[in-house]
Amino acid sequence: MPTNIKDWNPEDPGFWETTGKRIAYRNLWISVPALLCGFAVWLMWGIITVQMANLGFPFSKDELFTLTAISGLAGATMRIPSSFFIRLAGGRNVIFLTTSMLLAPAIGTGIVLQHPEWPLWTFQLMALWSGVGGGNFASSMSNISTFFPKRLQGTALGINAGLGNFGVTTMQILIPLVMTVSVFGALGGEPMTLVKDSGWIFGKIAAGTETFIQNAGFTWVLSLVPLGIIAWFGMNNLLPISPDAGNTITSFIKVTWLYTLAFVPAIGGLYLYLPAPTGLGLLNMWVAMPLIIVATLLILKLAAFGPMKENIGRQFAIFKNKHTWSMTALYLVTFGSFIGFSMALPLSITVIFGDTHVLDAATGTWVHSKNPNAPSALQYAWIGPFVGALIRPVGGWISDKVGGSIVTQAISAVMVAASIYAGWILMQAYQSATPEIYFTQFLIVFVVLFAATGIGNGSTFRTVGVIFDRAQAGPVLGWTSAVAAYGSFIAPEVIKNQIKAGTPELAMYGFAAFYAVCLVLNWWFYLRKNAYVKNP
Repeated sequence: MPTNIKDWNPEDPGFWETTGKRIAYRNLWISVPALLCGFAVWLMWGIITVQMANLGFPFSKDELFTLTAISGLAGATMRIPSSFFIRLAGGRNVIFLTTSMLLAPAIGTGIVLQHPEWPLWTFQLMALWSGVGGGNFASSMSNISTFFPKRLQGTALGINAGLGNFGVTTMQILIPLVMTVSVFGALGGEPMTLVKDSGWIFGKIAAGTETFIQNAGFTWVLSLVPLGIIAWFGMNNLLPISPDAGNTITSFIKVTWLYTLAFVPAIGGLYLYLPAPTGLGLLNMWVAMPLIIVATLLILKLAAFGPMKENIGRQFAIFKNKHTWSMTALYLVTFGSFIGFSMALPLSITVIFGDTHVLDAATGTWVHSKNPNAPSALQYAWIGPFVGALIRPVGGWISDKVGGSIVTQAISAVMVAASIYAGWILMQAYQSATPEIYFTQFLIVFVVLFAATGIGNGSTFRTVGVIFDRAQAGPVLGWTSAVAAYGSFIAPEVIKNQIKAGTPELAMYGFAAFYAVCLVLNWWFYLRKNAYVKNP
């Protein structure tokens, strides 16, 4: 089978059974581990920051939360150009290049983590660069959507996204493990000594133990190199989908150029948002984020050249369709919550349950002291994302059977209730001298939230695949996933700010209110008697 496929018609049963199925599934099973590594590199800062705190890196809790937010925002912004990549450059070319690009932030992160004395901006730069891994999701989903017939869209995209999302769990389990041993010997650098208790899935690791935090970055090299080779030799470009891809070098230039353009508004927006000394602190989050999105779109449209300009113009046609915007909001409920909670949960566990909280009656302020019975974030944080990723293909399968919007409505209702309860638990824990007594309830309710987001991811994929034709489904999936990925920026920042204010419950109540609005939106567009499209 040639690398570039000229004829592709998966809706034809004969073609699908004789030719299409084999090619489609081969590309899918190469796409999955590549996407998994993309998620892992993108979200690794959620775990790295916990260990940085345990090692006594000279940064405040706010600054550590900001590192996770920076990688989240960068990854979301990278998804905007990434949603255009498949049409512009071809699936095989894009997956190979974007997977290979992850080597730079992986190696760079391993280097900076060996130098706690380096300034904060060096760590922020690596967090920003890790965003390339977040961008990979949009191109991966756009690519896989073109290989499968509509009747299998929910299942195929659920497998790709669900198993790809195991990158979150893989990272949360693997990084604490590899930090315990000298994986790379003398080439991997010297160990550091824990000043606070740490942990992994099998329990706590006592303060005073040597750890190799740099392995959190270096270890991904071992999988990225072979995955790049497999993608190069095993994947295909579909010429009916990517007619103007050009040769391989031209495709690589397009992808690199558009990614570079997207970094400009991301850096500019962060500079205006972040406080001194890193930035100016002029904008709040709710102004900075839409400004970055709009600026990214404008730059892509104005700075594209040659055939890219025309193709990007055609891609922008999705913004004229009202369903693009309704599905963007609904996908923010599901994937936005999944990725946001994945980023915020480890450090939130450390901050809320790692200290005791006693009200000083004389001053009326809360006094926070080290909790000797604190649960380890590195031991438990992986459970929720694991459940969410595991159940994701199930959501796609159920939606293929009963309709995507019914499933979305059910999980939205669950998320409203679970978020309210989670807020109450956080309030109790943050006002307790023994917060650990609330940890089991906390963990259970967040597992429920993650499970709901996983099922809902599959249902929204199904809905997009039914509403939009093949030419627009890929770009819409890319765009909605890009906006939803800003959840990885929103959740850490909202939770951080509310913890700082002493009211972490307000973060969860705010999320519940948003879920309730989207529940009504889903009913209006897709479930009421005269819906625009009935239960797609």
